[in-house]
Amino acid sequence: MLDAAGLSEAELRRQYSPSDRGLKEAEIEERRSSYGSNAIARKRKDSVPKRLLLAFVTPFTIVLFVLAGISLFTDIILPQPADRNYITVVMVTSMVLISGLMTFIQEFKSERAAEKLSALVGNTTTVIRDGVQMECPFDELVVGDRVMLSSGDMIPADMRLLSAKDLFINQSTLTGESAPVEKTAEPDDPLPKTAIECRDLAFMGSNVLSGSAQAVVICTGRSTMFGSIAEDLTGRKETTSFDAGINRVSWMLIRFILIMAPAVFLINGLFKTGDGRWLNALMFALSVAVGLTPEMLPMIVSANLAKSAVVMSRKKVIIKNLGAIQNLGAMDVLCTDKTGTLTEDRIVLEYHCNIMGGEDVRVLKHAFLNSSFQTGLKNLMDVAIIRHADEDELKPLRQEYKKVDEIPFDFNRRRMSVVVEDRAGKRQLITKGAIEEMLAVCSFAEYQGQVRPLTDDLRDIILKSTSEYNRQGFRVLGIAHKNGLFPGDGASPADEGDMVLIGYLAFLDPPKKSSAEAIAKLHEYGVAVKILTGDNDAVTRHVCSEVGIDAGRILLGADMERMSDAELGAAADRIDVFAKLTPSQKTRIVTALRKNHTVGFMGDGINDAAAMKAADVGISVDTAVDIAKESADIILTEKDLNVLENGIVEGRRTYANTIKYIKLTASSNFGNMLSILAASVFLPFLPMVPVQILILNMIYDISCLALPFDNVDADYLKVPRRWNADSIGKFMLRIGPTSSVFDITTYLVMFFIICPQVFHGAYASLDHTGQLAFAALFQAGWFVESQWTQTLVVHSLRTRKIPLLQSHASLPVYLLTGAGIVVSTALALFVGFGSGPQPLGLPYFAYLSIVVILYSLLVAWAKSSFVRRYGELL
Repeated sequence: MLDAAGLSEAELRRQYSPSDRGLKEAEIEERRSSYGSNAIARKRKDSVPKRLLLAFVTPFTIVLFVLAGISLFTDIILPQPADRNYITVVMVTSMVLISGLMTFIQEFKSERAAEKLSALVGNTTTVIRDGVQMECPFDELVVGDRVMLSSGDMIPADMRLLSAKDLFINQSTLTGESAPVEKTAEPDDPLPKTAIECRDLAFMGSNVLSGSAQAVVICTGRSTMFGSIAEDLTGRKETTSFDAGINRVSWMLIRFILIMAPAVFLINGLFKTGDGRWLNALMFALSVAVGLTPEMLPMIVSANLAKSAVVMSRKKVIIKNLGAIQNLGAMDVLCTDKTGTLTEDRIVLEYHCNIMGGEDVRVLKHAFLNSSFQTGLKNLMDVAIIRHADEDELKPLRQEYKKVDEIPFDFNRRRMSVVVEDRAGKRQLITKGAIEEMLAVCSFAEYQGQVRPLTDDLRDIILKSTSEYNRQGFRVLGIAHKNGLFPGDGASPADEGDMVLIGYLAFLDPPKKSSAEAIAKLHEYGVAVKILTGDNDAVTRHVCSEVGIDAGRILLGADMERMSDAELGAAADRIDVFAKLTPSQKTRIVTALRKNHTVGFMGDGINDAAAMKAADVGISVDTAVDIAKESADIILTEKDLNVLENGIVEGRRTYANTIKYIKLTASSNFGNMLSILAASVFLPFLPMVPVQILILNMIYDISCLALPFDNVDADYLKVPRRWNADSIGKFMLRIGPTSSVFDITTYLVMFFIICPQVFHGAYASLDHTGQLAFAALFQAGWFVESQWTQTLVVHSLRTRKIPLLQSHASLPVYLLTGAGIVVSTALALFVGFGSGPQPLGLPYFAYLSIVVILYSLLVAWAKSSFVRRYGELL
């Protein structure tokens, strides 16, 4: 497109459309074969069964499938009918289904967004083919077609203008800025750096506001700028920070299971004696595999996300994709447009000045009469003038004047005028318009209280003053008047001459009063705010400087085009403001930032949809276009960064309570399995029967169901949190073995002291029945000790602070962990595990109390050591 923009008319005709009669049928087919059709987002769809299968193939679901298979084997197939337990299999299978279906639904929504985008360009256009002017469906256009454009038409492809008359186009679908853009057939000199800035190019998806033109098609379908947006929306969403983190955790768990379970199987099969030892070793190894896996992880994650979604909905944040909650908490870079986010999304009259730059109410009065008396469609600046005048109580002016005539606005003159008459019968023509156009019709100017001829020096003073406003991002209009009778048939554009320029009006979309405070809060929470806008750099710089964003360096879309991905990534880290961007450039910046950050993108237009999909979390608002809302993961009911702050805090709380469960459970299970592995070598019997391992794991997991409702330390919420499988592995290896110290101590106390006292002799001295009872009491004692230490340590490891003194768990956590201890102890004392109740007496519980105290102290030391080395606990 940029090459085509610089071609002369002769070169353009020679390369694309040699004849004024348009293409012939043979040429049309040849070009459709060479360049493709003008259809967008026609990606070949996989069958529903294939897409459904792919949605389930992730490391996370693999872990769950393995776990379900093991549970099917140990809980249903091998046990007797009366002993079968379906709970684990049903629960895990349900979690697999939920996880896969959520992925499938998200991809379906992305596809629907692309279909809606395609529907926007389902229309016909006027073409010239073989000398005949005809209507042609958009998707049948080919490169080289001659297209006739007029007011109200949608641009059907990316094209170069051959001729144009008073042509103004709205390109907001591509740039996000609603101000009309004037187009001409003459190439720019010099040629702009990006195609979107070229005045002789028109792009698919934009529409003609006024004027007419003839153009030649340069790019069609996927090759168009609009088509590339649709293409981006049809692909699978990039793996987000949350998905990548869960996948790494899943593979880490798989590796631990693949190492530990076979080791336990071989050790028990080789070192134990008796009939069926290999079958018992297999059952025990499978139980260890189950014990190593935090099988309640799907339920904990789902409960966390569901609870947070409800909480966030009360704070004006609607969650479409539950997984996005944790991505929102991990986000450390927020990319957003400025319009409506930083600004009020409405034009405000900031200044009404005379030629010297001083505030002048006469300028406002003339502007008010002009805007209020016009009968045409009032634009945003007319509305701003009337609103401002109402605030200054100028409404009564309408009673003092009556409208005689008007000269409507058109894009050629870029002015509009009204003729008004006061009660004394005095008439005057009042005109407002772009400064350059106003200077063209003014011969005089009011300067220092006098009407003076508009000399070159005075013209330079006016242009210098208005240029300063433009540099600060203001839109400037001039206001002029002329006294006269305007007889005959009424006023006409010919009357707009020899006028007196009295001043100018400066407009701005002002920053929201809350923007600076909201950005400061986001910075406080460790989130960098970067502005990605299609607007010009002057406006963007002014707004950003007002709200506390560093606009000292601005990267323009044209300069981006010369950068490699590595160069852009480095620049994107350093620079906070990007202007004059195309949709694809926004996507490229987001992709570059995601290499080192968790990125959110907030937008509300079609031009934002692809960038939202490329981000870890796409954020839109309920007033956005449907395509933007389809592409978003989160929708705000109010377009305000303060609302987003609530979502970030809740996302970090969700992450904190999820990672608590994973780290606590994985390290606890790992410590228990290490203890079992050590005991398997030295004990003449299994340290715990398989059913005890499963029940131990289940009671602990049920007590952890309260973690989604746990409190989180305020300082923890201040920092973005990303999933880090390495941190989980280090936590397992360093914290997990602390429990093994007391497990092995318990082995020694139970084997050499408590059990011999109860059975009046050592294990080797007892008969077979005595040995079975000895083993049962040993297993019950270790089961209770494991449950007590494993559950109570939750309170120590849930925070880096001192539990109960500096940090308090929530009431549900206290209640469920307490209930877990009571239930496990009662099972050992009064029910047993196939061998009846066990006589754990007072000496045992005295010993257990000492273990709990010493274990808490050891964990506190290990926790402190871990924080000193790695900087964080969770």
